[in-house]
Amino acid sequence: MLAGIGASAAAAALPQRRAVAAGTAVDLQLVLAADVSRSIDDRRFRLQREGYAAAIADPRVVRAMTGGRHKQLALTYCEWSSPSQQMTLVDWTLIDGQESAEGFAGQLLLPPRPFAASTAIGEAITYAAREFERCPYPAERRTIDISGDGTNTNGLPAEIGRDRAVAAGITINGLAILSDSPSPWNPNHTHPPGGLDGWYRENVIGGTGAFLLSVMGFETFAFAMVNKLTREST
Repeated sequence: MLAGIGASAAAAALPQRRAVAAGTAVDLQLVLAADVSRSIDDRRFRLQREGYAAAIADPRVVRAMTGGRHKQLALTYCEWSSPSQQMTLVDWTLIDGQESAEGFAGQLLLPPRPFAASTAIGEAITYAAREFERCPYPAERRTIDISGDGTNTNGLPAEIGRDRAVAAGITINGLAILSDSPSPWNPNHTHPPGGLDGWYRENVIGGTGAFLLSVMGFETFAFAMVNKLTREST
């Protein structure tokens, strides 16, 4: 699937440019916010980016995304690292079927990696929460889907960013990417007391129906994202 998406990325992106009236209601506004800090090397970065693209275009995920009352959701994707480094790579897009999902996935594979610095989860949550202000498709549900392989190391504490977003009615779901070996320069970053999944539960996720999934390494990232996107789209 990834080969087909990559080979026809430009053509696949065309469905996203069709005219859709602002104000079209959707079942969910969903921000995908991916960690691209320095602890994620180039190989892991590729697995993560390709995993997101494969999961978004997976027919099982598309069925979940289009199975609500309005049969569609609004989706955007951003990557983040340090307090000043957040970037939206694919802007708000109406996902209403397989074609639009594959178009989104095709666009996602095109941009180069934007950052590789410290890990500012609180700032990433704040940035993602602001993205809802730009969404032209109204929805009763707003969700941030944030993935990462370590704890907050810089900027606004993650729990403060989380609490502010939850107070605004936003749900934050998490995907904790676990590893066998601690980070050599900061072992507590990837292996905090109680484990990274425990840290995410305590400091990152929150809001109505919030949940956390954990995955061991980046090799099974796409599989984990299929499960995660299917669950939060319903």
